[in-house]
Amino acid sequence: MTRVTLDQERAILNHFPPGTALAGMDEVGRGSLAGPVGVGVAVVTALTPDPPGIIADSKALSAARRHEAIGEIHAWAAVTSVGYASSQEIDEWGMTRALRIAGSRALVVVEKQMGAMGAILLDGSHNWLGDDRVTLQVKADQQCASVAAASIVAKVDRDALMVDAAREYPEYGWERNKGYGTAVHRQAIREHGLSPHHRRSWRISGVNLQ
Repeated sequence: MTRVTLDQERAILNHFPPGTALAGMDEVGRGSLAGPVGVGVAVVTALTPDPPGIIADSKALSAARRHEAIGEIHAWAAVTSVGYASSQEIDEWGMTRALRIAGSRALVVVEKQMGAMGAILLDGSHNWLGDDRVTLQVKADQQCASVAAASIVAKVDRDALMVDAAREYPEYGWERNKGYGTAVHRQAIREHGLSPHHRRSWRISGVNLQ
């Protein structure tokens, strides 16, 4: 597993006054058939120490390791947050705008605590946030500590939401698949139809979400 660092964040912050905050951001739930899309934020500054060794891309960690990492992330990052856009908002606005909505909601929370972010670091090559403070970094979730931490925070929080939703709709197995398109989940949709949490606008091979 590649060790993440603050090298990229520190390089960005070198161009700003001391004390400037940078928000590392990452999304979760983009490819799910049900549930919200979430965007996590982990804020760092030039004074933030090197990250705990447990921080890595959330996809590279087991559920147990992600839960273990949460306490260390909260102690390490200046502040964290997760924002969501609902399945209904995804249906109404499409995924790109839903990500922007979720990310903006997450930023509102951290900026109430720390003031405006001077910089934002996003994983990938597309500025779905639509913010001119964004720096894009391909594979940032595997290399940049703030983004990796944001991915873990978002994944743990959204997983918990889907486990809670599974108590109301146990037929879909969300406590295991978290809303993603597993064979069991797809079969449950065929047998039981859609819940209020499903993304009805999606066209998924083998599943009618209308």
